[in-house]
Amino acid sequence: MGLPAEYTQGTMNGIRHFLLALQFFTRLPVTGRLAQWVGFSPRMLRASAAHFPGVGWLVGGVGAAVFTLAQAGLPGAAGALAAALLSTVATALFTGAFHEDGLADMADGLGGSADRARALEIMKDSRIGAFGAIALALALGLKVALLATLAGQGAAAVASAIVGAHVLSRLAPLFLIRGLPYVGDSGASKAKPLADAIGGGALAVGVAWSIPALVPVALAQGAIKTIAMVLACTLAAGWMARLLWRRLGGFTGDGLGATQQVCELAIYLALAWRA
Repeated sequence: MGLPAEYTQGTMNGIRHFLLALQFFTRLPVTGRLAQWVGFSPRMLRASAAHFPGVGWLVGGVGAAVFTLAQAGLPGAAGALAAALLSTVATALFTGAFHEDGLADMADGLGGSADRARALEIMKDSRIGAFGAIALALALGLKVALLATLAGQGAAAVASAIVGAHVLSRLAPLFLIRGLPYVGDSGASKAKPLADAIGGGALAVGVAWSIPALVPVALAQGAIKTIAMVLACTLAAGWMARLLWRRLGGFTGDGLGATQQVCELAIYLALAWRA
């Protein structure tokens, strides 16, 4: 007996939405007949937001694999630092530095002007300014340092941390989309398809993608560190939501990318912190 038609259709739509999220948020090619099968519409791209954490599984898997392989061949503290740098480079290349770009643009906008309209205008400028360069350098430097610190806890600890951080940090922006109004330029912004708030069903899908990522962290580092990881991500997301609301009155695409980066760093910090 075959599956009910509505179940099959729902499953196929879920696969399409996931592949569309991969196409939009990574450099993984979805082309040819596969792209034709997936299709595209603003409605589909909004639906694909539920699968942001699923994209994190692949990005985190790439980062964890590169770190593990590099550390196996590069001994000592310098080797751990090199492995952390190579892992960070790999994830940035895999995503096209999509979220790092958002962090830099948001830093330029908020740092460049206290006026809301002017800050939004600066964020649309593709050129990177002093505030963006400083924020990007500090974020990447901190990420590499924290990953190198985590390497001292063992291969399983650092690999599970990288995967867990990439998954959970991509869940956080979904709550910002759900809770804040969109304030970007709907005619040009990367977040234009996300301008409409996502529903509770999409949040549930995002949570379903995220919960399994906590299991390897719990096995490698224990329940206390896992709770600390979730709490750190929650606090970081809350801080970003408050900042975006206070300075801009809502979220932009750059704000979502910056939120992912800040939450990822908060997770690494929580897991690397000496118990």
